[in-house]
Amino acid sequence: MELGGAFTIFLALCFSCLIILIAWKRISKGGKLPPGPMPLPFLGNILQVRTDTTFQSFMKLKEKYGPVFTVYMGPRPVVVLCGHEAVKEALVDQADDFSGRGELASIERNFLGHGVALANGERWRILRRFSLTILRDFGMGKRSIEERIQEEAGYLLEALRKTDGAPIDPTFFLSRTVSNVISSVVFGSRFDYEDKQFLKLLRLINESFIEMSTPWAQLYDMYSGIMQYFPGRHNRIYYLIEELKDFIASRVRNISSILAPFNPNKATDFSWFRWWDRLTCLHSHFYSLTILVLVCLSLFIAHSISYNLQMSMILAPGRLPLNAKIHEEINQVIGPHRIPSVDDRVKMPYTDAVIHEIQRLTDIVPMGVPHNVIRDTHFRGFLLPKGTDVFPLLGSVLKDPKYFRYPDAFYPQHFLDEQGRFKKNEAFVPFSSVAKHISLGKALVHTEFFLYFSSILQNFSLCQLLPSDINITPKFSSLGNISLPHPTPTYECCLLAA
Repeated sequence: MELGGAFTIFLALCFSCLIILIAWKRISKGGKLPPGPMPLPFLGNILQVRTDTTFQSFMKLKEKYGPVFTVYMGPRPVVVLCGHEAVKEALVDQADDFSGRGELASIERNFLGHGVALANGERWRILRRFSLTILRDFGMGKRSIEERIQEEAGYLLEALRKTDGAPIDPTFFLSRTVSNVISSVVFGSRFDYEDKQFLKLLRLINESFIEMSTPWAQLYDMYSGIMQYFPGRHNRIYYLIEELKDFIASRVRNISSILAPFNPNKATDFSWFRWWDRLTCLHSHFYSLTILVLVCLSLFIAHSISYNLQMSMILAPGRLPLNAKIHEEINQVIGPHRIPSVDDRVKMPYTDAVIHEIQRLTDIVPMGVPHNVIRDTHFRGFLLPKGTDVFPLLGSVLKDPKYFRYPDAFYPQHFLDEQGRFKKNEAFVPFSSVAKHISLGKALVHTEFFLYFSSILQNFSLCQLLPSDINITPKFSSLGNISLPHPTPTYECCLLAA
């Protein structure tokens, strides 16, 4: 009895200390944050924000508090931005103020601020410059990268032909071919589709992205101060990424040994290491093989998620008029035998519109990657103290009714004018392209999507085996939109020789 009473008193003291600490932090931090739901001590707004559908929870709060509001993710206040106007005003009009990278505790313990996506300040600028150098040296924006994608598309088509019209899960095929392109950029070589190490790599990447968006990861991001000391499912993402780091490190060490000064058999690879050596000399205080591995891992993970390409095969088959229009455009511009090229895209406005609409509707990262204000910032009549995290909800931009007539429907006309010509839409931001932390591989992904999509439909007709009214509602919707587990019959489609 006495032990139980002492334990109760101890809990009460801890709870009181937490309340005092939170109150002190809120007062000392100063500022005038936007309105939002009342948080519970330490728990924050856990009652209003579901960890499995965080994005939908934010959209419900937007209806009550408007496009800019504050929620407490545990004890941490976060400012949420909804809709194109609010996001653009912050990330474009006040880009410097919002240029910091926000906290993602669930993967920060892997990257320790060194990955391009998670770095800040001078470190981010240097790492980003180096990453852009890698992409440029390996063909970004040059004809060579297009040729690499065309070559990989040939391997994909060959693999699809071997199915002989049998039902397939497109995820497996598309993830291999997309990952092989970034592999050729980062490692200078591709993998055989049946290579066991390659298949393990794809599994690790897929499982990592899923884990980043599970309720366990959200709970860890909210309560990392406590959860880091306990075992459980929330630690799985850490071990998955550590496995990926080991894989990347082994490849980098292997390339480094091959590309010795007396054996520079790949000029582009040699250029990559020459640049790294130069940066190491200039910034030796934080450059190392470990950081090189983290930079390469960032590029690999960011590019290798083939969710959009997978969804293109899901959305297109059940719409026969859609398929017919794309085939007609392909026949008129490309023909049945010539390999599609990037130059064809401008002559194929309907296909281009379909691709944009697929990317808009699938919305890979609905919450965006968190930002952080690097100084006390005035925004829409509020004062955001330095260090405040900001969530720009890209999903709310991609479905902003002011910019998309049917925000929840598949409607390619969102990107076509009255004459059927392609038109840009400033609210199309699937790659966080309104921010300073813009996706490094944005141009590469656009190129890949068009070349793969047009190559597949040039050679095959897609036959959906189940009703066309497929439910694509994600199972988890937080950092990423995660659909039902694969493989599943819903995603099977039949490829018949065109």
